[in-house]
This record gives sequence, C-alpha cells and structure tokens, in this order.
Amino acid sequence: MKKTKIIATISDRNCSPELIAKLMRAGMDVVRINTAHVTMESAARIVEIVHGVNNAIPIMLDTKGPEIRITGIDERYEDMLKFHAGDTVRVRGTGNGEPSTAELIYLNTTLAIPCISVGDRLLISDGEVELRVIGKSDDELLCRFSGDAVLRPRKSVNIPGVSIALPSVTERDRAFIEWATENDIDFIAHSFVRSADDVQAVQDILDSRSSKIKIISKIENQEGLDNLDDIIEASYGIMVARGDLGVELPAEAIPTAQRRIVESCIMAKRPVIIATQMLYSMIHAPRPTRAEVSDVASAIYERVDAVMLSEETAMGDYPVESVETMARIAERIEEDERHFVPMTDMNMVSVAHEITAQVARSAVRASTNLPVRYIVVDTLTGRTGRYLAAFRSRKTVIAVCYTLHAQRILALSYGIKPILRDKSLDNRYHFLADAMEVIDETEQLRDDDLLVSVGGSFSPERGASYVEIARVDDIRERNSHAN
Repeated sequence: MKKTKIIATISDRNCSPELIAKLMRAGMDVVRINTAHVTMESAARIVEIVHGVNNAIPIMLDTKGPEIRITGIDERYEDMLKFHAGDTVRVRGTGNGEPSTAELIYLNTTLAIPCISVGDRLLISDGEVELRVIGKSDDELLCRFSGDAVLRPRKSVNIPGVSIALPSVTERDRAFIEWATENDIDFIAHSFVRSADDVQAVQDILDSRSSKIKIISKIENQEGLDNLDDIIEASYGIMVARGDLGVELPAEAIPTAQRRIVESCIMAKRPVIIATQMLYSMIHAPRPTRAEVSDVASAIYERVDAVMLSEETAMGDYPVESVETMARIAERIEEDERHFVPMTDMNMVSVAHEITAQVARSAVRASTNLPVRYIVVDTLTGRTGRYLAAFRSRKTVIAVCYTLHAQRILALSYGIKPILRDKSLDNRYHFLADAMEVIDETEQLRDDDLLVSVGGSFSPERGASYVEIARVDDIRERNSHAN
C-alpha cells in the first residue's frame, strides 16, 4: 500500500458516483473542492455524491483567500486588452468594480496603491504579464509593460516583496466557511495565509459554530514564508501552493522553500501537502512528461504526507489515469529502502503531548528493529496516529478510530490506514482484533507474525501510554479469554 496520500480536486463538471468510485480504486484518499470555481449549490452536490460513494472519504474546501485581481474589462474591448512592450498605463484601486480600459487598469481593492512604490513590479495572470511602476501619486500608479501582453478580466495580481493589509477572510470566504460547518466538510484549506493571525481569523469562525473542521494553511507568498513557524504552530497542516509562490519567488528559490516547509512540518508533526501542476500535461494527455514524474518523485522523496491534483481531475480528460499515475509513482519510489528509513532520530520540536510523541517514536523504532508486520493504534482524536505518521515508519499503521471525523482527518497522514470502530468497548485490547480483521481481508496473518500496538491503559481520552510487541497467536488467545 502506498504511504503518500493523494488529494484529487473535484468539480461539478467532473463528478459522478462512477468517477468517484474509480478515483478511490485508483488511489485517491482526499477530495478537494475549490470554492473559486463552484457555487454552494454545486459544492453541496459534490459532497452528496462523494459521501454517497463512501462516507469515510474526507473533503477539503479551498477558499479563495485575500487576493488582488484586476477588475472586469470594459465591454467595448471584447474582454481583452492588448499592449506592447514599453506601453504605459495608469493603475488605480476601486471599491466599486469599475471596468478596466486600455488607459486605466483597476485593481479590486483600494488598499494596494498606498503600499506600492516606484520600482515595484505588478505580476498579472500568474506572472505572464509584468508591469514596472515608474511613477506614483496618492491614488494612482503609472506603470510600463515589460513585454507584449494580453490582459483578460479578473486575472490575479502579485506584487512581490510588498505587504498589503488585506482582510484575512473575505465575505465570500466567510460564507463558504460557515457553509462548510453545516455540510460535512473536514478541512478548510485557506489561501494566501500570511501570519498566524490569518489562521486565527478562520479558527474564530469555526469556534463560533463549534466546528471540528481542521485548517490547512496555504503558503503562497514571501510573507507566509517569513512567518512560517508561527503559521505551522497555529495550523493543523500546511499546503505548499507553488503556483502563486512561484510568482512571488524566483524559480530557483522554490525547491529550497519547499524543502524548508516540508522539514519544518514533519518536525512539528503537521501534515504537509505539495500542490500545483504536478501532472499538468495529463489534463489533455494520457501520459505525463518525464519532468512531471520527477517532480512528483521529488516530493515523495521529501517524505510529504500528500500530493495534490488540481485541473488534472477537476476538468481534465484523464482524471482516473492521473490518479493511477501518481499512485504508481508513489509505490515505486517508496520501495527505495535506502532512502525511506524511519525518521526517529529527528529533533523533536516542543509539542503539547510529549508522552504521546515519545510512545509513537518508540513504536516506530521497535518496528524497525524487529520483523514487525504492522503498527496498530487506537485513537480518539487522531493525535496519536498523526504523531506515528510524523516518524515516517516503513510499516503501515492501522489506526482504529472511534469517530468518523478522526477516521477522515487521518486519511491525510502519511502511512496511516484509518478504520472506524463501531463496536462496544468490550475490553482494552478490542482495537487489535478490529485491526487484524481488516488486515486479514487482504493478506493472511500468520500466528508468528509480530504486531506493535500503541494504546492507553486508562481511557481513549487520556491518550497513548504504552507500546506492546506481541505475536498474532498470543493476541488472539488473549482476546478470546477477554471476550
């Protein structure tokens, strides 16, 4: 079984029970819905279809976040503005949505202009168009085009190195977050997170509605990188959103930034996701390029929890083939035993549950030194399972969960196979029997096989307190006496 998880973006254009079932069989672990391209009604249909196929599939809702865009284009230009290198244009902010023209381009916010200085760059449409600021008044910029350009309506604007005090949560984001709390969503992936305050703004909305939804912070700009440690501490997990990050930073800086984020997340025991154009050519082609295969492989070698597909599955011609390809790459790369050694010797940053972390590390070490088949854990909140994932064991971890929510959120964590226990708590070793039933569905356990179990001697609420190593026949005999 592959240990790296796969997130697939689903749109109302590419969503049917048959497709979701095929994607699951191909290796999809988590469904993502991008609110930039759906309405609440179409998002609700996606949730209904996904959970109709399998109620254990977790769903991640991606917000648009605080972003800057150009406005719509005046109708007389037929949705397109053309410029040549060296042309100049005025740029203003608007709160009323005035359309842009060939003489005056409007940004969708009045907050940006005061923060921009002469010499700064405006990168439009993911960096395809570059404007250099050559003059400025109180409410207007004078900019020059660096090359020939075609501007289309409502394209994104990045201003590298400039911090702009945009609201953490837009009204559209707030509406979708509130909608998520009532519609069986498991994760909010919040875009353009710049600081821990941005995470807290989302958490405040969730707390006001008593929601257990987990926040995944998307790192997409230099400000987010500058505040990375604080953002990690405030978040459940992190997504490396390389699209906008690649516009904000020089291309050669992206691999270093990606590795830094991944290493920081693993040490902090937070799930980390790599996203953006991983198999981009498979939107219209049945096979990936060699460069794309290497890109996915590099992320897996970095030991990320998950890799993500966007347009490939949301609107592409080969969604199932894209997931199958990513799963095959993961399985092949994870066979490299020289590289995929457990990370039990890494420095442990301060965590709130040191006992759980130490027990998890001991379990992974034991599974490395002995011929152990599986690690088995029972978990109420998913915390112990997440800590086991952080040490990147070569053995699959069977996590026996007491709630559907815990089962879903652990589906995002490296090397974890979460299952739901719906039986009564008849004895303290019950979860081992549940796990062995699941294992026996795909491969027969032998009597002399070893299992490492992580459990609690007191109650699920008190967390993990012991590691046990035992033969399968001894576990079965004990369970038979206990029942």
